[in-house]
Amino acid sequence: MPHSHHSHSGQFCKHAKGTLEEVVIEAIKQGFHTYGLTEHVPRYREADLYPEEAGCSLDSLAWQFEGFLDEAHRLKSAYAAQIRLLVGLETEFITDMDLEYLEKLLEKHKGRVDYLVGSIHHVNGIPIDFDEATYRQSIRSLSTNDSVVENSDPESMERFLCMYLDAQYRVMRRFHPEVIGHFDLFRLYTPDVLLLRHSKAWEKVERNIQYATGYGAVFEVNAAALRKGWKSPYPAPDVLQAILQLGGRLVLSDDSHGPQAVGLNYDLVKEYLTNMGVTQLHYLQISEEPNNFGRHVVAVKVENHWWEDPFWNTHHPVQR
Repeated sequence: MPHSHHSHSGQFCKHAKGTLEEVVIEAIKQGFHTYGLTEHVPRYREADLYPEEAGCSLDSLAWQFEGFLDEAHRLKSAYAAQIRLLVGLETEFITDMDLEYLEKLLEKHKGRVDYLVGSIHHVNGIPIDFDEATYRQSIRSLSTNDSVVENSDPESMERFLCMYLDAQYRVMRRFHPEVIGHFDLFRLYTPDVLLLRHSKAWEKVERNIQYATGYGAVFEVNAAALRKGWKSPYPAPDVLQAILQLGGRLVLSDDSHGPQAVGLNYDLVKEYLTNMGVTQLHYLQISEEPNNFGRHVVAVKVENHWWEDPFWNTHHPVQR
């Protein structure tokens, strides 16, 4: 039963730890049967590099991603008898340039990318998950009143939420990612924001869920939010309930950033999902026939009662 569709390693992501092979070995050790390797696509402007990437050239980021694909496929073959590895990527959308280059990247590596994790990490060109300062800067950048910030300014918060959701929608419409990544990352540092109080944003939440469900995407329940101080994984209860009500399907992701975070807080994810009444989970597996978007994966329902799988009796990695 255990699976994850979203992961990173220090070998190919500078804010992660360990090698890609160490991540795979840890997943095998914990008893995962399916594990997705999904590094970020390169960025294409020096202005979009993170502080940790100071001194890196844009060419080096492109080479790094190609190195990831080579290593991921090597590991996929080398460990095929022990675990089913999927090779994917996580999207970026900072400017329209990112979408144009992703189109070219997917064409260049056609057949080597099993699936896409559709994620947004920037709003108004500013990263929202690097640290709290840049997150709040992104919200402030959308305010028409310099004297108010964040939740005290509902209008700028609504613009912030809507801009994120519109970007997410554009990625879905253009690339049809099989997995919708951390749906509500937009409230990473404001987890108590009540979306139903932002009617325009909530309409876009429902629009995005309906569109993704309509073309067959699955929504990840992402454990990373728990290690970042949330009381729940992404998505929070309001969005999760909407996904369930609108017919969405769920998969699990640890969004690990190194072997130390493989399966981290999955016990808390189980508790959350059972409390929310989730009775079905899915996972991706390789298919012989391509899906509607030319990639060879299909979502499969977890058999029997997922919460009764023996995995949960032996799996206890929790945040330290």
